Amino acid sequence: MTKNIQKILIANRGEIACRIIRTAHKLGFFTVAIYSEADRNALHVQQADEAVFVGPADPTSSYLHSEKVINAAIQTQADAIHPGYGFLSENADFARACEKAGLTFIGPNADAIALMGSKRLSKIAMLQANVPCIPGYEGSDQSDAALIENAKNIGFPLMVKASAGGGGKGMRLVHEASDLAAHISTARSEALNAFGNDELILERALIAPRHIEIQIFADGCGNTLYLGERDCSIQRRHQKVIEEAPSPFVDEQLRKRMGEAAVAAAKACNYCGAGTVEFLVDSDKQFYFLEMNTRLQVEHPVTELVTGLDLVEWQLRVACEESLSFTQQDIQISGHAIEVRLYAEEPRQNFMPQTGKVKVWKPATNARTDHGVYQNMEVSSHYDPMLAKIIVKAESRASAVRKMARALRETQIIGINTNKHFLQNLVQSPAFLGSNVTTAFIEQHAQNDNMKGSLSPSFSLLAKAALLFALTQNKHASTLVYGNALNKLTPTWQHTMGFAYPIIITCNDVTASMTVTPFTNHYRICDTGTKTEVTLTLLDLTPQSLVVEADKLRSTASYSANGNTLFIDDGTGHFTFSCVTHSKVDSQKTQGTAQVNAVMDGVIVALIAEQGDTVNAGDTVAIMEAMKMEHPLKAAIKGTVHLSSITPGDQVKSKQTIATILQADEVNHEQK
Repeated sequence: MTKNIQKILIANRGEIACRIIRTAHKLGFFTVAIYSEADRNALHVQQADEAVFVGPADPTSSYLHSEKVINAAIQTQADAIHPGYGFLSENADFARACEKAGLTFIGPNADAIALMGSKRLSKIAMLQANVPCIPGYEGSDQSDAALIENAKNIGFPLMVKASAGGGGKGMRLVHEASDLAAHISTARSEALNAFGNDELILERALIAPRHIEIQIFADGCGNTLYLGERDCSIQRRHQKVIEEAPSPFVDEQLRKRMGEAAVAAAKACNYCGAGTVEFLVDSDKQFYFLEMNTRLQVEHPVTELVTGLDLVEWQLRVACEESLSFTQQDIQISGHAIEVRLYAEEPRQNFMPQTGKVKVWKPATNARTDHGVYQNMEVSSHYDPMLAKIIVKAESRASAVRKMARALRETQIIGINTNKHFLQNLVQSPAFLGSNVTTAFIEQHAQNDNMKGSLSPSFSLLAKAALLFALTQNKHASTLVYGNALNKLTPTWQHTMGFAYPIIITCNDVTASMTVTPFTNHYRICDTGTKTEVTLTLLDLTPQSLVVEADKLRSTASYSANGNTLFIDDGTGHFTFSCVTHSKVDSQKTQGTAQVNAVMDGVIVALIAEQGDTVNAGDTVAIMEAMKMEHPLKAAIKGTVHLSSITPGDQVKSKQTIATILQADEVNHEQK
């Protein structure tokens, strides 16, 4: 007899909430969304049948507030809660609270979540279940002395890991015994702040292994299966960037061994539902248990594409107490799938998270794009910077790589910097095509401008930007061109045929004085500083797309123009231009002073320097938190700190001044 579930509350936001709603509606379930103040107009709110406001933008007051979430389910008479991933998805207390409130928690039982949420206890359980584990220390004696003594038996290099955590927090790679005590102290502090638990484990470090995970699925009738593997080796700061299935490294024998070990891990904790057992695999194909994620994974779509199974659908069916309708022998891997994570971040500035408004959003037509993005959406500093997942499938890995490169090129997101071009460069790199992919991949192959891109726009892009400013700032010209009356100049310009229209534009640290000279069927663009020029023939212009021809080569750029600000992407990167033709451009920066500004919207969590302190260039003055990460704000010069009226806990806006650093001569001048 199946459980009668009619309405499901999705305790999440963004792309995963939209993903769950899509399948739930397909199966006939009614859905309820929850939303914070920052998500009033979010896509998942628009797509659900009902939505409940649960509080301020701060996750601890909204999406992580279990009582509010459960009350929202009760208020809307929902029968079940799907937690997605992140937030409350691996919170055993929340799972128990759902059960106590008479709600079905769409996930494993609370005991399984609690066990696998502890790296120390889960490793003990895996050793008892004969699942291969990395040699290390997971004892209950958590004193520094015990950790240091046991490290001698493990050997170096070794990993210090927070038992309760993930995502790289509370994790340290230690090469020398002399550094261990300091790393234990910082890992403990970070783990306590992040997870409220400073328990640690030690493990022998595997240098440049592959990160391969097994998708498992279990019903409530005793059936536990593995659905193949995913290769998640390409990571940055222990966060996955690209995932693929199947792994180019795994053969049938290894797949079977790892799959059976993953099933044993699931059975050891009486698991039910979708779960993932993660392993590290060395070059000799020896694999070791890393952790078990007791929820749906971000990268679940690649498994769906190669197996033909909808994992969310089976989560819902199992929650309704249905048994799996397929056996292990029925699971066949077909083709090759790749997923990339599209983040609001700037690879050209050490992957700094970004905030702002999405001006243009057009997903690729040849790919599956799971997202929660819509035009004019504000990307806030309160949540993870992942915007979307782009997933492709093809007959072979080489075909899938080619298809992904095109999908990334087709994807248009304007108005906010993302890692789109970095991803495109990465999947097209010889190293990735050669499938020699380990967890050291980005460090070894992608820490260069060829991969990350340049912050300085090319002359070609400067020319397009100048032309767009000339056209979009002239009301009559843009009306004519948007109406496809191409190559016709406005009456104003016709009267001054051949006149060099001056435009001064800035982008990052580049300021260029340009001229745009209109002719009957083309425009001559010149950089007066470098004396470089190009002739552009305008072929098409819409409010979001520019098509020009130069030297018989046609090119397209996506853009969004708003007054003196222009966002543009011509395939070489996303750039923001400002037109300062009629503004005073401060070409000479004040010598002897430097401001320490917030890098984005966020919260100041600590002031490291005090008023009047002397700091060196590179010293951290303050620490801010945004998008689930801490960002040090550093001094650019040596000097004396003059703090603004900001205290820890204050919300700050992007580019807001936190402090000013004065050099010695400036301090003396002020005192006089």
